[in-house]
Amino acid sequence: MNARLGLLQVCAAGVLWGTGGLVVTVLHERDGVGAMTVSAWRMLIAAVALVAFVQLTGRARAVRDTMRSHPVAAIVIGCGTAIYQGLYFVSVLMVGVSVATVVSLGLAPVLAAAWEHLRAGTRPTLRDVAVLTAALTGLVLISATAGHGTSAPGDRPVLGLVLAVAAGATYAATTVLGHVLAPRLEPVALTTCATGAGAVLLAPFLVVAAASGEPVAGTSPTSLALLLYLGIATMALSYGLLYAGLRTTSGSAATVATLVEPISAAALAAVLLGERLGAAGLVGAALILCAVVALRPEDERPVAA
Repeated sequence: MNARLGLLQVCAAGVLWGTGGLVVTVLHERDGVGAMTVSAWRMLIAAVALVAFVQLTGRARAVRDTMRSHPVAAIVIGCGTAIYQGLYFVSVLMVGVSVATVVSLGLAPVLAAAWEHLRAGTRPTLRDVAVLTAALTGLVLISATAGHGTSAPGDRPVLGLVLAVAAGATYAATTVLGHVLAPRLEPVALTTCATGAGAVLLAPFLVVAAASGEPVAGTSPTSLALLLYLGIATMALSYGLLYAGLRTTSGSAATVATLVEPISAAALAAVLLGERLGAAGLVGAALILCAVVALRPEDERPVAA
């Protein structure tokens, strides 16, 4: 039961991430706020919210213990998360959201699974290959047919592809490292430390935006509410769920489970923007969901003799 709950927690994180893309698009169209500026606010708001939550719930000692026992790993996870966001957003501008999503999200489970099998000296089973194939096929179908966000490639597609590959590799690495740390640490403490490190890394983008005269943030109540939602729901809450789930879910399984993100994004676009996925998109969503259902948490995997 705990293992399945962990997998559901990872899926819930993916659902929340799927709502973030549309919010970033709305903020950009309403107020002209750049993607990296929004990412910096997202991390900063999440860090402040987590610190407040830690103080209110008496978890300050757990945060201090995390920084004493695993300072480098927690900072690497946080900085890796921030770097992944930046690489992904820039690649979207260069090659379009569909290509960037397929390359970055599709590469992550492949790299995570390859690393885990290499470290364990094992080979993937037919079940593992089938689950991964179904998930990646579904990702391609739903990304190719979804209309939300920009889909027009920029003038540097090769660099955009390189950045998308780097984003996928970074996402895989931080997820695998998170799986190593999660069973040893309190999830909220790990989330707080990692998010704080990411906020420090991205904070200079706010200074650069202000110095260059670009919009730093919207001033309307709606824009402020959207920023708060991004920080609290799609960062603080979602990553808390991710690290809680990673206690019983491997890095490779987690990267597959979070492929529900484009399903969530497509569903939200359908409700709010009236967009339709079409038959191919629906098949893609079904394949991803089937792959997630077929995943086996760690304590359900057969133990080698």
